[in-house]
Amino acid sequence: MSIDVVQHGGDPQVGNLCTPVNGSPFTKAFINALPAYRKGLSPSRRGLEVGMAHGYLLYGPFALLGPLRGTDFAPTAGLLATIGLIAILTIALSLYGATGASKPTETLTTPEVPMDLATKEGWSEFASGFLLGGCGGAFFAFFLCQTPHLKPLVDIARGIWSS
Repeated sequence: MSIDVVQHGGDPQVGNLCTPVNGSPFTKAFINALPAYRKGLSPSRRGLEVGMAHGYLLYGPFALLGPLRGTDFAPTAGLLATIGLIAILTIALSLYGATGASKPTETLTTPEVPMDLATKEGWSEFASGFLLGGCGGAFFAFFLCQTPHLKPLVDIARGIWSS
């Protein structure tokens, strides 16, 4: 007895396959709650939320695993490296938007895609929000790691990664 786990999601010529992962209600709810697909957000707000997450999460690897990881300059170097990468990513977003963004593709998990990122103006707002949010997230992570109550945890993490 065989069970068909992968089925076509509508038109089989489109190649949109429905699997237990991308066809589950949990996956659909999770993806539709992300800032890129959430309804009612402006492009700048979408960029702000995505940038905050990237800036916050990129700070740790740069500060703890960077070339200055064993010195007192590691937090500052991590902050500057994170801001530099956020600037590079913002330039990439701006270049993508300048080339002319096309209509977003509908998938099984996102049947109703937002249309505000289908224009050059939308991508420009998204990129500026991404830059602001990314720098803000990096500064927040930097200040959080400089908090005296959390300093022992940062030192433990630094000791684990340096050995």
